[in-house]
Amino acid sequence: MDDFLSLKSLWNSMHFPAGELEKRLTEFQVVEAADGQIVGAIGVQIIRQHALLHSEGYTDFAVADAARQLFWERIQTISAHHGVFRLWTQENSPFWVRWGFQPATVELLERLPAEWKHSGDKWLTIQLKNEEAIAALDKELEAFRESEKKRTAETLDQARTMTATITVIAFILGIVLIGVAIYLFVRRGFLPMR
Repeated sequence: MDDFLSLKSLWNSMHFPAGELEKRLTEFQVVEAADGQIVGAIGVQIIRQHALLHSEGYTDFAVADAARQLFWERIQTISAHHGVFRLWTQENSPFWVRWGFQPATVELLERLPAEWKHSGDKWLTIQLKNEEAIAALDKELEAFRESEKKRTAETLDQARTMTATITVIAFILGIVLIGVAIYLFVRRGFLPMR
């Protein structure tokens, strides 16, 4: 919130829709000069396992590449914390291409979250994690969980059966011991016989 007025001024200078971006203030990462003034900002919107870099702006484009380097490090950290598989942007700076962003193919555009599809068709993207490998790993992990649940259920069933069997045996043994005790009392003459 401390950066809002500076961000709003930056957005206006870049001809961004400041009113709309104001509602998304928490998405923005900023770079400040030594005097505390904002020199650059970029929005990072996360939807499921995708992140969108948007509304990149600078008060002085001479510091843009240095700021982007700082943004890139921060974006990677944020992406790791949120489990982001793929980054998307429509920012056209050569910096992003140098860091591995590629034009999105038709096949990749199918993965673009529906919330962003209305934004145009010139997308750059970079894969941070192998989506297919993680999906396969998730399936294997789910299969393992299911097999463990099944094994646990079987073990619990065996334990219940064993507990019931031991209870029945203990009950029968108790009745036999009571019968033997009564027999011994009667036979030894502890109880008068009629």
